[in-house]
Amino acid sequence: MRVARLAAQGLTNREVGSQLLISPRTVGHHRANVFPKLGIVSRADLARIDFGDGLHLIG
Repeated sequence: MRVARLAAQGLTNREVGSQLLISPRTVGHHRANVFPKLGIVSRADLARIDFGDGLHLIG
């Protein structure tokens, strides 16, 4: 969830990894796993997720 929230803010895999002390490749793996769970296919969709209200797609 932390990876998804940071990526939704527009951070790159490298930036997310730096903040969470994990590799950019690990960030990509977690992000790829969360996309199907949220029913999305892109970072643009991820930016439209409302993380504060039950993970609903906005708009």
